[in-house]
Formats: sequence, C-alpha cells, structure tokens
Amino acid sequence: MSSPIMAAMKQIADEKGIKVETVLDAIQQALAAAYRKDFGNKNQNIFVDFDAETGGMKAWDQKVIVPDADLEEIQKLDEEEARLRDEALARGEEPPTEDPNRPRFNPKTEIMIGEAKKLQGGVSIGDELKLPLVIYEEYKDKVGEILQGVVQRREGRNFLIDFGRFSAILPPEEQIVGEFLRPGARVKVYVVSCTLGNRGPEIIVSRSHPNIVRNVFLQEIPEIQNNVVEIKGIAREGGSRSKVAVFSAEEGIDPIGACIGQRGTRIQTIISELGGEKVDIIQWSENPETFISNALSPAKVVESKLDVEQKVALVTVPADQFSLAIGKGGQNVRLAAKLTGWTITVQQTEIEQIIAPEMDVETEQGKTSNEIEALDAANDTSTEVEA
Repeated sequence: MSSPIMAAMKQIADEKGIKVETVLDAIQQALAAAYRKDFGNKNQNIFVDFDAETGGMKAWDQKVIVPDADLEEIQKLDEEEARLRDEALARGEEPPTEDPNRPRFNPKTEIMIGEAKKLQGGVSIGDELKLPLVIYEEYKDKVGEILQGVVQRREGRNFLIDFGRFSAILPPEEQIVGEFLRPGARVKVYVVSCTLGNRGPEIIVSRSHPNIVRNVFLQEIPEIQNNVVEIKGIAREGGSRSKVAVFSAEEGIDPIGACIGQRGTRIQTIISELGGEKVDIIQWSENPETFISNALSPAKVVESKLDVEQKVALVTVPADQFSLAIGKGGQNVRLAAKLTGWTITVQQTEIEQIIAPEMDVETEQGKTSNEIEALDAANDTSTEVEA
C-alpha cells in the first residue's frame, strides 16, 4: 500500500500528465535548495535522496576529486584573468580566450586529492566523493536525548542551535524565561521532535523541558541509575523552580535523602547543573490526599477534601502558611497541580475564634448578622489552580 506522500505524488503526476519520477526529482531538488539555504553554504554541491514511501531523506555534498594545487596561485591567476577581461570589455573588444591549461579550482564542485584522502581512503583523481550531510532517520533517533550545541544566532524569537552536522530550532515556548543566550555559547538542550517539512528536517529543542531535570538526576543519583529510587513525576518552570516526586519500594531506602545526599551535596550539584534553579524533592504516594499534601510542601496541610471523579482537591492550610502554599506568583500551587494532575484549590483556616465574643457584643449593640457574615467572607481567601 502506497504511503500518503507517494499517493499525492501520483495524483500530481496524473493531473500534470508527467511521470512520477519527474515529480520526485522536483521534490528532491527543492529539498536540496532548502537545505543549502538553511543549513549549508555556497561551497556545497548538495544532492538529496528522498524516500516517498518512508519519508526518509539523505543529503550529501558531491564533489569531483582533482589534483592538489596552490590556492593562492589560482586566486592570483583568477584575478589577473578577470582584470584582462574587464579591460577588454571596457575597450569594446572581445575578452581574451581563457587558458585551458592553467590550474583552476571550483570549491563547490571539486575537492583536492589530498583533502579527499583525509575523508575517505582508496580514492583517486576523477572519482566522485559523496560527503553525507543529512540522515533523517538519525535525527529521529535523537528525539528524547540531551545534546550539547552552540548558539548560532537569533532569528525573530527563535534561536538556532548548531550541532556541527545539523542545526536545530529553540522556539520561545521552549526557552527559559529571562535567559540570555549569547552567540557562540555552549548549551545543553533536550530534543523534543524531528519532522520532515517542506524545507527539510526540522528539529525542535528545549531548554525548559522537565526531562532535562530527569537527566541531571539520573547522572547524579546512583540509586536512580540502579532503579532503587524511581522518579514518579516532574513539574518544571525552567530556570525558576522544579518539583520532583520520588519513590522507593525497597525497605530502608529514603528516596528524598538519597536525592539530597550527605549535607546536601547531591542536590547542590543538581541545582548548580541547572543554573541555580530551585528544586523541591517530594515523596510520592499512591494515596492522592497524601501526595497532594506532599506536593504543596513546604506548606503544611490541615485538611483535604477530594472529588476523585473530577480530580479536584480543596486544601486547607493554616492562615500563616497560606502565602507559602500559594508561592510567589502562585508558583508553588501551580507546580503542585502539574505534578499531581489535580485541580487544587487552597484556602486558609478561619480567623481565630477569640474575636467571636467581640462580634456577639457588637451584634447586641446593633450590628446585623449580614454585616458579620460579610466580615467573615472578607477574611476568607482561597485560590484555585488547575493541573
């Protein structure tokens, strides 16, 4: 059964009255031109082989092997030839005939034998050398990996990250808020996706993805490497704060302690690796009420009321910890909601009852019950955050 791409190519061929091979050739030329524009340079002679059945694409720089020559001498001869031609044209004369025997070199289509042998053994003058540039399947295999690249330049709100053989796009939604990426700086990124578009492979990378945190924990915590401690979930606001839920099924293992390390050495290394990003390590629990309470740490939860079907939680915290539970800009409760997958409403405990006798006296002196209820309502504050 033909792929959707092949079916579309056959339809175009039938409509235009041309061969499918002609349509394929046009696609390959367009992909080569797009690759040269976005990823290549003027000295590359790019060809593309596109597999319409699988969507796979290979690209290479194709050159003919020529004898070694002195580039400085060739440049001087080129300049002298251009000067003589321009002078002849200025006098209204025919330009002089080019010397067919003088050394020439076209870096776009040719490569000298000495350089060619460094790249591939067993080659000879006159051979065609194909230097691979793009292997789409290889790019697809990198999805989910952490790679280190170099900031190339900024285009609009996107950054281009160079990895030597290919470049990737760091879009604004995958950037760390407030982070400045200087061209030439080395950065670690997470490969989010790789798709084959009209302009060739499009690779999207991230600086804010939760799996960057997962990767750092995996590197720094032996118990996670050995599957003694398991990361159950991560909620992250890149560059600012993360909450990581951990669990261990083995008796006597403290998963939080294992991640913190002796005197906090492990967690400090992790924070440093993340550029100073704060990290809360949370004890995971299969009990939703316990997990939600843990996720709102460092605030202490007094009471929780759960709607299991709707995954909605009404959480009560002491009045003096309400701001702690919510966090600056609502960050703490927002990350807790992401981590647990529950919509969380936080409310504070009622005002201490020691003011009740004063209210009773005021009622007897003429304050209505509606005014008292309004006062109570003004003292009640709650915040709801969806997962």
